[in-house]
Amino acid sequence: MQRVEKPWGHEIWWAITERYVGKILFVRAGHALSLQYHEQKSESMYCQSGRGRLELDGVEHQLAPGAAYDIAPGVQHLLTADEDLTMVEVSTPELHDVVRLSDRYGREGTSTP
Repeated sequence: MQRVEKPWGHEIWWAITERYVGKILFVRAGHALSLQYHEQKSESMYCQSGRGRLELDGVEHQLAPGAAYDIAPGVQHLLTADEDLTMVEVSTPELHDVVRLSDRYGREGTSTP
């Protein structure tokens, strides 16, 4: 396992294989990830605890424990925590495939993990 610090909280990478990557995202209340999309990477997200919002191509969805979403390549998405939020994410293995459209922490553009 690997802990990766982020300006919005942190991630625990619990699996990295040739076929998938598993992460747990801990997002602090009032914080948000980048508005982003992926060219190849596909993600599935599950809300384990907390409350927040997931915007998918401009449509906002409320997050509460048990909510799950699949995010296809090309879909613009933004995750925002209203309370401390714990999300389980499983994705295809393209870790560097992040195109940030806007970011409150100044990390716009193409990304590294």
